[in-house]
Amino acid sequence: MPCNVFTLFVKEQSKYLKTNIRRCSKLSTNENASTVIIQGQVFQRDDMTTLTPKIIEKVGRNLHNQTNHPLYLIKQQIINFFYNRFRHLGSPLFSVYDNISPIVTVDANFDSVLTPKDHVSRKKGDNYYINKDYMLRAHTSAHQSELVKSGLDAFLLAGDVYRRDHIDASHYPVFHQMEGVRLYSENKLFGDNSNNTPMFENGQRTAEKQQFHTLQAAKTLEFELKTTLEGCVQELFGTDIETNWIDAEFPFTHPSWELEIKFQGEWLEVLGSGIMEQEIISSAINGQKIGYAFGLGLERLAMILFEIPHIKLFWTDDKRFHNQFMVEDTTSVKFQPYSKYPLLIMDISYWCPPGYEVNDFHDLVRNIGGDLVEEVALIDEFVHPNTKIVSHCNRITYRSMERTLTKDEASHIHWKIASEAEKILNIEVRKI
Repeated sequence: MPCNVFTLFVKEQSKYLKTNIRRCSKLSTNENASTVIIQGQVFQRDDMTTLTPKIIEKVGRNLHNQTNHPLYLIKQQIINFFYNRFRHLGSPLFSVYDNISPIVTVDANFDSVLTPKDHVSRKKGDNYYINKDYMLRAHTSAHQSELVKSGLDAFLLAGDVYRRDHIDASHYPVFHQMEGVRLYSENKLFGDNSNNTPMFENGQRTAEKQQFHTLQAAKTLEFELKTTLEGCVQELFGTDIETNWIDAEFPFTHPSWELEIKFQGEWLEVLGSGIMEQEIISSAINGQKIGYAFGLGLERLAMILFEIPHIKLFWTDDKRFHNQFMVEDTTSVKFQPYSKYPLLIMDISYWCPPGYEVNDFHDLVRNIGGDLVEEVALIDEFVHPNTKIVSHCNRITYRSMERTLTKDEASHIHWKIASEAEKILNIEVRKI
């Protein structure tokens, strides 16, 4: 497939551009610094560090706690459902935690939820590691064990999570999850039949249950989980919404399921869930309890419900966006595009060095271009027949949500990306 290869600009622009490249390098990479500072905390860099200044800037924004923000509205709808459905002595059964720091240990993020050491989710290329010991959480499950250890039997947890990812309309390196956990004793699960119906056994692990659980306990818990979550999506999408459960696999639950809804004629996955691995519960508490857990993405739900076309809109400060959600009743709110400014498309073709990570390039582009970059799409890839070196051609789409982006502005950013990528990622830009 032919590719319009990025070329350098005319000589009279070079001095201006090189000056800005040097400035951008100091702002975007800061690779000479031996420490990382996040919300006043100082951490030592090491070979695992993947954080960039653009990501650090997002820490503490807490979009899910900003009143009338679409993510806040979805969060509150879910909280209200659980508050109304589950009560104990007149008070809500579920407690809510939505302001826990995203800085966690690697152990909390992975080991505490039984993620194997060789699991693909631990990849340096997919996570924002502060160093070998700390990271920005990749999921809200990173706090599951500590909250269970604190004695909680039912809680909801919402927060920002961080994953290195591609740049397009539905992916962003920072997004927001909501997690739910509920634990049961025999008496809570079986009620009056608890004396005659055990929850635990020393049995076999099957597709339907863990080796520690009786089949009746697993099936009862599955029923509680599924009816609860079906009720939650009905609260969000209406009682007529069609739902479908499909089997899934997660390191921290078994059995596991994903819930799909049929929305505007299309089946969409909206959450993941399952029966918590007994090892997680047993390592946190001494009591004999079992439980379920679930997690969902607030952006995904908001984009579906409010028909928001691009995920980076959640981060805009434009009042034309936010004013649309400052209403008492949001059930009928649908995002109305206030202006679609023209896009600018530029390509960059380059030879990839050994060990090249795609997400390194996307991070560099995002760090230099910020939210002016709407998409990075791989449009051509081939292997040189003699050297066996891989060539990529990426098409970068530039667009501002607030104003018309000029060709000169986009060209300056594009030149910076090419220069910094050669310097930092050791790619070789193909200048033809």
